[in-house]
Amino acid sequence: MQRDQLADFLRRRREAIRPAEVGIAEGPRRRTAGLRREEVAMLAGMSVDYVVRLEQGRSSQPSTQLLGALARALRLSDDERDHLFHLAGHQPPPADGVACLARAGLIRMLDLLGDTPALVLSDLGEVLAQNRAAVLLTGDLTGFTGDRRYIAYRWFTDPAARVIGTLDEQQRHGREIVADLRAAAGRRQGDPTVAGLVDRLRSASEDFERLWEEHEVAVRRADRKTFVNPRVGQLTMDCETLVTPDLGQQLLVLTPADKESRERLDLLRVLGTEEFPTHVK
Repeated sequence: MQRDQLADFLRRRREAIRPAEVGIAEGPRRRTAGLRREEVAMLAGMSVDYVVRLEQGRSSQPSTQLLGALARALRLSDDERDHLFHLAGHQPPPADGVACLARAGLIRMLDLLGDTPALVLSDLGEVLAQNRAAVLLTGDLTGFTGDRRYIAYRWFTDPAARVIGTLDEQQRHGREIVADLRAAAGRRQGDPTVAGLVDRLRSASEDFERLWEEHEVAVRRADRKTFVNPRVGQLTMDCETLVTPDLGQQLLVLTPADKESRERLDLLRVLGTEEFPTHVK
């Protein structure tokens, strides 16, 4: 671990970011160049004291999870993120697999979308990043661990993930999830991450096994989902999916499908963020 170089790099990257780039109002009395340390701590979900110790070269070796959070908070490019990992004494995460991080360009698009809910997902259905509007709508979906990181695994092994909606809607959604995973498995043939996930799902769920055997293939690009939020009720959202050239990551943009949903989304923005469960069908 190169503590002094790591400290200098983090400090310079923090000072190079304008608050508006990460959705923070600058205000008339701001004197700090770039972001404040407490703002980086807030964006990365860590203590201010640890950010201070990192910038002063007094910290313990940060974990890969913490480095990923810092890379997102500081809007690092892919090369800058890899450099950060090297300075901290870790190998950079692979382009795919369990250590996947949202691409820097997609993170910037989340910022630009502002009040429009948007998420970055891996091709296996891991939510890698969300903007504030998406957290308000769905809750924080980035904190799952193990196989629960994957949308397909939660859908087929956790009844709470599909309690909302009619049986026809549940069946359609489940079929789409499996067809999308089938497409990813075809692209990533021989990848142990994909093969392991499919094997565990086939063992855990008869429904998944049945749909998998049907061998339907379809990459999800547009859809309509109904979200049920405990504070504002039901919102029907049109979902548009934009994929990276290698199909490894997706930007999912959610827009209200009707006037009532638009009004309820506006109300959510006024109410702000708090801990709450959300179901999607």
